[in-house]
Amino acid sequence: MNKIFKKSGRKIVKKISLFSKRVNQDGREHIRKNFLGHISHIKEVRLFVIEWFLLVSAIILLSITQAFWYLNSFAIETYTSGGTYTEATLGKINSLNPLFASTSSEETLSRLLFSTLSARDYSGHTGLGLAESIHTNEQGDVWTVKLREGIKWSDGESITNQDVLYTIKTIQSSRIKTNFASKLAGVSVKENEQGEIVFFLNSSNAFFENSLDLPVLPSHILKDVSPELLLENKFSTRPITSGPFTVNATQNIGTEGEKMVYLTANSKYYRGTPLLDSFSIHAFPSIAEIKSAIKNGTVTATADLPSKFSSELNSTNINEYQTAVNYGVFAFLNTESPSLRNKQLRQSIRLGLNLNNLRSGLSGELPLDYPVLESQVGSKTFPAIPKTDVTAAKTAIESLKTNNAELASTTFNIVTVKGDNYLEEIANRIASQLEGLGLKATVNAYDSNQDFTLNVLRPRAYDFLIYEIGLGADPDVLAYYHSLEASENGHNLSNYKNLVVNDLLLSARNTMDSNLRAAKYLKFLERWVDDVPAIGLYQTTLPYFVNRNVRSFSQENHLVTATDRFIDIENWATKKTVKNRTP
Repeated sequence: MNKIFKKSGRKIVKKISLFSKRVNQDGREHIRKNFLGHISHIKEVRLFVIEWFLLVSAIILLSITQAFWYLNSFAIETYTSGGTYTEATLGKINSLNPLFASTSSEETLSRLLFSTLSARDYSGHTGLGLAESIHTNEQGDVWTVKLREGIKWSDGESITNQDVLYTIKTIQSSRIKTNFASKLAGVSVKENEQGEIVFFLNSSNAFFENSLDLPVLPSHILKDVSPELLLENKFSTRPITSGPFTVNATQNIGTEGEKMVYLTANSKYYRGTPLLDSFSIHAFPSIAEIKSAIKNGTVTATADLPSKFSSELNSTNINEYQTAVNYGVFAFLNTESPSLRNKQLRQSIRLGLNLNNLRSGLSGELPLDYPVLESQVGSKTFPAIPKTDVTAAKTAIESLKTNNAELASTTFNIVTVKGDNYLEEIANRIASQLEGLGLKATVNAYDSNQDFTLNVLRPRAYDFLIYEIGLGADPDVLAYYHSLEASENGHNLSNYKNLVVNDLLLSARNTMDSNLRAAKYLKFLERWVDDVPAIGLYQTTLPYFVNRNVRSFSQENHLVTATDRFIDIENWATKKTVKNRTP
């Protein structure tokens, strides 16, 4: 059987070999006859050969181009994780403890390092931060907060109710002074059986949720530290954090207060790890140094340069954002000043001031007529403010001077703070217009420091104060116009006292119904317009100079304060990549 298979195999191999030789011979003959034999005739058809070659080449090139275009039509440049963002800030960094933040540099770091119980959202309204829920009873005098599940400090420890209770106790301690103490005056707090934190208020407060934008401190680190020793504790230089970033290192530059703080992304951040790997704060002692840093590109952005520098910084590498914030500049009239006690004089001065002239040349700033923003009370009709009438104002003032010899010799003291903003310029314009109305005036500008607070603001050592104040997320202006705040430690910069206004402001704060509350504020505004304790000048905008190749905050965000620009910090980016979209 094997012999038969071997014999059959040899026959098949022989046939295949013969067939291969025949094919090889036929192929050589075909090439010789149809190709080599026609080479001598190429000259005669060379144009056709060239045309054919060019046509084939064009088809191949077009195919490659089409394929490349097709692929790139679905490729987009987008931002990705990684990279470093450096922001220039103004003012010294003495502490990283958020309870003691006072300069722009410290406030910026506080927002980047620490989360708060409540937090403002993209619309400028108060929402949830570390809290999973915040709700109140019908009277608005008991507020209950429940923390989110699974939230952690940057060291991996859980953020608990004990941290919140410790922080509240520390803020309320009489042994230290913090910027948050006034928010918690008369408030007691405890943990209930359901594991919630309950705040008990002395009276109803419809806006108490806004007071819960408090940075929380880690009790497992600080519970044994006396309040008066907190500022000196090592926590002030290397804190455990709950915000989007944590501290990596600090570097002092020179001896004038210039400093760098290097931050890294916090993977424990409750809203997710930021796209940026790191964020650096470069604190400068002066605006001139910040301007230089932006111009030479050593920093990515700054929010501490006035918009008046726009023309100097106009370049292909820098964008300027102009975003309104809830801050306003007012001319506060000291109603306890001997001459300005007369309401008719205050009314005449407002009638004679040309507000359009005062506001001219303000880059990006918005006119502001009232102490409450329309967005804070809804679309309501505010009371009308009398239009400028210089002639009528001068006539009224001359009549007052005739009946008051002291007024004729009075020189009004207009006070403001120095800086590269518009305050001093506005003060000088007001002085000029007052002189045009037949009144004497001088302008005194001071450095904004503790001496100014102690020697000018607290004793109300002025007739007019040109000053910027925060309007907040809500329309509650009780601190600025209630009689109890007309004291050295109060915020009533006009020394304004009106019992009806007191009742309206307290009643509005205690009213939970938003429509009824808005009606009370409109009644307050009627009194405010008639009594003229202050004159609205303009609403502040945040000028933000930023490298145009990075992504920072969305200009569609409504900012209440300058640090609200970090609302969407987890989406900021400096690093780009190319990705293909799905066809």
